[in-house]
Order: sequence, then structure tokens, then C-alpha cells
Amino acid sequence: MALRSETPPTPGDLSVETPPDSERPTTAMLKADIDSGRTGDKIAHYDTGLSQLGTDDEAAGNAPSHARIALARKTEAAPPKVRAAAKPEGHNRWILPLFIGFAAMVPVVVGTSLYLFGR
Repeated sequence: MALRSETPPTPGDLSVETPPDSERPTTAMLKADIDSGRTGDKIAHYDTGLSQLGTDDEAAGNAPSHARIALARKTEAAPPKVRAAAKPEGHNRWILPLFIGFAAMVPVVVGTSLYLFGR
């Protein structure tokens, strides 16, 4: 496979599956929710990080409780419509070309108007 410029290098190109619901969730499950795209704020790919979620809390002697992690997983989950919109493939491919076309057309129309009617 050829590496395209927009394709992240390994391990950033690894896809992550959404973890199942659990009675005792962990911070790794919360990170997998984020990396799998369940929260809707990023595409579904592994995000490398220096330290995993919850590491700072554990180092400070205040590890997050399972109830707190479960609440975070519940409140961070995006609705299906938001998750679908965050996917790179799909039916929204026309939006960016339309925006670029409009942004390029505005100066042309304004410049032409000033040239024709500015005399």
C-alpha cells in the first residue's frame, strides 16, 4: 500500500473497535471509545499518546472510579447522526468543493463588479 500524504503513519493508521459496555469500565475503554469514533469528535483511528487516560490521576493517588468512567463513557457518546457525519467517506463529499468554489467565486464577482461599475 502506498502511503498517501493524508494517511497517518503507523500506529496512527490502526483502526480501533468500540469496546463493549461493561459494569466496570476502565480508562482504556474510554480511550477506545474516543479512538473508535464513538464520541463523534474524531475519525476512527488509533491516537498515539505519551500517557494513557487516567495515568495522571493514578499517579496523584486519585484513580478514577468505575462509576466516574461509566458516566464519562455515557456522556461522551455522540448520537449516531453525529458519528455518521464524522466519517470521512459518505454522502458529504460535496460540501468542501462547494465551499472552495464559493470562496473562489466571491472575489471574482466582487472584482468584476468593481471593474464594470466603478467607472
